[in-house]
Amino acid sequence: MRLFAAVLPSDRAADELAVAVEQRLRGLPGAEELRWTGREGWHFTLAFMGEVDEELVPELTERLERAAHRTEAFPLRLRGGGHFGGRALWAGAAGGIAELRRLAERADAAARRTGVPMEEHRAYRPHLTLARTKTDTDLTPYVAALDGFEGSPWEVGELALVRSRLPVSGVPGEQPRYETVLRCPTARPAAEAAADGR
Repeated sequence: MRLFAAVLPSDRAADELAVAVEQRLRGLPGAEELRWTGREGWHFTLAFMGEVDEELVPELTERLERAAHRTEAFPLRLRGGGHFGGRALWAGAAGGIAELRRLAERADAAARRTGVPMEEHRAYRPHLTLARTKTDTDLTPYVAALDGFEGSPWEVGELALVRSRLPVSGVPGEQPRYETVLRCPTARPAAEAAADGR
């Protein structure tokens, strides 16, 4: 099965982003040429694993649960945007970026230790993909339209293991389907845990 580890935005954060996409981006010239990611596909990928042998899944889930539990919950919010060349437009993040990177490193390490063949390790850059294009497109007007966008913070309290199913129907514009197969809770912040222990 095709799997990746991710952080999912809160419902409120996704609502705010949906409004920003509709009001700031969809009306720009050329927007109809982009393949917009559906809201159900919005996520911050931590570690992309690709096709994973089903025999490895039980060990992988154990290792991901441990990785999440070693990470304290942390605040995150959507902010601004960027692009990868002329092919992908994304929303950025702010808040607990160091913790998000640490969680990504732990998810990547969990997959590698399980025996999942992973791509060469590279520096983690948090992004939530909004749109893609098959041809090089000037995405700078879209990035500029996201300047100043700042969503409400939410607490990241879990790592999600997500299964993606690629389109098979051949219908133009069809999106992959995503299914969260596991939710791994993070540790509670130390201050919160200490307060409960009083």
